[in-house]
Amino acid sequence: MQQIDATVKQETRFVAGITLVLSILMQAIFLAIGKWDYTVLLGNLLGGGVAVGNFLLLGLTVQTALGQDEEDAKKRFRLSRSLRLLLLFVVALIAYLVPVFHILATVIPYLFPRVAIGIRAAKTKKQS
Repeated sequence: MQQIDATVKQETRFVAGITLVLSILMQAIFLAIGKWDYTVLLGNLLGGGVAVGNFLLLGLTVQTALGQDEEDAKKRFRLSRSLRLLLLFVVALIAYLVPVFHILATVIPYLFPRVAIGIRAAKTKKQS
């Protein structure tokens, strides 16, 4: 098994941190509007964990593809994207079917890594 690159670890930690902050904010919003219960917490934990895991898998795919020729790298990216999308769909389906998970609290965290990437890009642009 290949070791995880330091950059992949660093970026995954950053995404996990932003996901945690946004998850706390989402919990507070559910509480403020009077819709919070344990299913929101469980859904948030499930969705946030899967979102960060999805980002890590993307990073590992990039790391592995760097050592391949262009055609093999494209195939790897397509397969990875399809499998990761399937994973997100299956988790959302489980959250919908299993009543201990709040469906919105599960799928909203799927967007949190995108927010983290935007924050990282803004910070990088500001520093240059």
